[in-house]
Amino acid sequence: MRDLRSQLLTGRMATVALEYAHGTRTPTDPRPASTVVLLRDSVGPEVYLLRRQRSMAFAAGMTVFPGGRVDAVDSTVADSWFGPSPEWFGERLGCTPETAAAYVAAAVRETFEESGVLLAGPSPDAVVDDTTGDDWEADRVALESRALGFADFLHRRGLVLRADLLRPWAHWITPEFEPKRYDTAFFVAALPTGQVTRDVTSESDQVTWIRPADAVRAVDAGEMLMLPPTYICCHELSQYGDVPAILAAAGEREIRTIMPTVRVDGDQAYLETT
Repeated sequence: MRDLRSQLLTGRMATVALEYAHGTRTPTDPRPASTVVLLRDSVGPEVYLLRRQRSMAFAAGMTVFPGGRVDAVDSTVADSWFGPSPEWFGERLGCTPETAAAYVAAAVRETFEESGVLLAGPSPDAVVDDTTGDDWEADRVALESRALGFADFLHRRGLVLRADLLRPWAHWITPEFEPKRYDTAFFVAALPTGQVTRDVTSESDQVTWIRPADAVRAVDAGEMLMLPPTYICCHELSQYGDVPAILAAAGEREIRTIMPTVRVDGDQAYLETT
């Protein structure tokens, strides 16, 4: 595994980091976002990864987990909620219950938008078992384009958001020098029985299921690009033998907020993660 505690920045990132360090760039406020590590057991656990289109404004060409920014109406799903309370999630993630509810709702919505997997069901003890039909795809596209609100989607289909299927895993904030910044909650979740991932989002050009250790090796070999949070998460997950072990470990983790910083040495900038 690469040592990301102090990483030399190059190219655009180095230029922007130096501008920030020299006081010529003002930090922007981070926007709340959610990321979900979808898991399944094959020969050991596998994670679902997408490679972002090189035309994207943020993390272009990077391999990531499904996820995206929180929408203003994501927290309005409280009446379609089953599982640990927003207060519980807020305690785990170090935020208010309102923010936690939005994180969880965004996690479920973005996972559906980017992979076709829906962590919701018709009752607290059931999960949708197939989302491959044309009607599901029409709703997914409507959610992605914001023509349909997430709460309206759940209400119309008579679904409850299964917050109990999500486990908080990590909390990262984009470094202050980045023009686009996100305050991101990372969750882990097992792929529901009967559902399949689909290469559907326009934001990615490649998807794959891969063992976390193999993803780490691919990054180390220069065959895959990842931001530090994704890379470190894959390394952490590679330590477990199956999905149940990961879900159990998630409940015991101490989640601390991590925001990498910049260290300048002469005309070089280093990204430091502690």
